[in-house]
Amino acid sequence: MRQVVLDTETTGLSPESGDRIVEIGCVELVHGVPSGRTYQQYVNPERDVPEEVVAVHGLSGDFLSDHPPFADIVDAFMEFLDDSTLVIHNAEFDMGFINAELKRLGRQPLPLARTIDTVRMARQKFPGAPASLDALCRRFEIDNTGRALHGALKDSHLLAKVYLELTGGRQADLALAGPARRQGPANAAATQRPARPHAPSAAETAAHDNFVKEKLEKPVWRD
Repeated sequence: MRQVVLDTETTGLSPESGDRIVEIGCVELVHGVPSGRTYQQYVNPERDVPEEVVAVHGLSGDFLSDHPPFADIVDAFMEFLDDSTLVIHNAEFDMGFINAELKRLGRQPLPLARTIDTVRMARQKFPGAPASLDALCRRFEIDNTGRALHGALKDSHLLAKVYLELTGGRQADLALAGPARRQGPANAAATQRPARPHAPSAAETAAHDNFVKEKLEKPVWRD
């Protein structure tokens, strides 16, 4: 089973107002585990990037002007996605931007139904608790110290780990090596009995001597 964890960075919050994608990051999952294949692309938004947004992801207009526009990378991007299910944190946001870019090129939009929204998963599993990516990393003790600036590929790697936790993958594996498996040897040591004596009694020794005299001729150990 192939899935793709996906994240985007943008110039703002609203594709309807003209905001554009500036970075795409994807991590391939096979049977819920990262395969090592990734896709990452900076995208020229063909417009300015507000300073307050640059402070979030660090991608300035000058930097992005040296990268291709979405029209030049769409084929490689869609090829990587293929027909896989997309795992996205707040899927409506990222899919809104992707579909706005596709619509601009006269292409068919991607259906929201092919996504798994990890925000919804987290809110169902932990009602009332924070569901941001940072909050989930803290909950699952996932190291996100390198996230001072957001990055699409960086966040996709983190989300892949969060998704594994939300689906019970790592927890189920760790349970196999949990305290229950270590309990057997510990209990055995606690209930260990002292060794039984094995030396023969005087009667047993005498019976053995009589048997040797009557049944054996010149036993070698008595020469």
